[in-house]
Amino acid sequence: MEPSKDISRLIEIMAALRHPETGCPWDIVQNFETIKPYTIEEAYEVSDAIERGDMDDLCDELGDLLLQVVFHARMAEEAGEFSFGDVVNAITAKMIRRHPHVFARSAADTPDAVKRQWDEIKQAEKRERTERRSRRGITEDFNGGFLGSVQRSFPALTEALKLQERAAKVGFDWSAPEPILDKIEEEIGELRVALREGDQAKVSDELGDLIFAVVNIGRHVKADPEQAVRGTNTKFRRRFSHIEQVLEAEGETLEAASLERMEEIWQAAKAIERAVTSGAE
Repeated sequence: MEPSKDISRLIEIMAALRHPETGCPWDIVQNFETIKPYTIEEAYEVSDAIERGDMDDLCDELGDLLLQVVFHARMAEEAGEFSFGDVVNAITAKMIRRHPHVFARSAADTPDAVKRQWDEIKQAEKRERTERRSRRGITEDFNGGFLGSVQRSFPALTEALKLQERAAKVGFDWSAPEPILDKIEEEIGELRVALREGDQAKVSDELGDLIFAVVNIGRHVKADPEQAVRGTNTKFRRRFSHIEQVLEAEGETLEAASLERMEEIWQAAKAIERAVTSGAE
């Protein structure tokens, strides 16, 4: 098997990886749910490469993202649902349909006219989608109702925040931050019970409830949860890097260091940060 610029080679490689007898043991056992986190991760890595302006990385990450599309399409084909060709056909048909001013005759010759035309086409597509879902027996539709304007494609924290903001518009909201703290403590208690019971599904469910409540208090105190976590991630990176540097200076490695020693250096890193912050003030 040789690399190629032809998309058919990538499709062949995925088919080979998924072959039940000669394929890769890891690839064979994957399904849509297990692959989904990697798909999301690759999209974020594309975004990161763009933000850094690294075209080499962007080329590489776009390839990783394309692999995810091929992977999902291959699993769908094995299930008799659709193939990669169907995915390509669907998106090309959609782009042609949504741009009649480019690919067909249309009177839309201004940005506003194009926008109105686009909205009309999307509404028609939404009706067709509803009909297709109905034929498949799918009745639940998160695109409808009062919360339908909140996209499920958002990162989970952002979706939680926007759902809460939307519900608050009709008064479904806490009146102050303090009761939310009580709710958080309640959710922690329920998580403790789930952990004791050893029910992994319940643990995951209760953890989700806890995080949702934490997002809610972030909204009430005007602290965007996504940005708050990003700040904490940066802080964690900085402190952990300090651990690594100190150990290296002492001739030790992360793998050989004890948890107690790493915690000691971690606390020292916190003290340094506090001193720097106090000095700046």
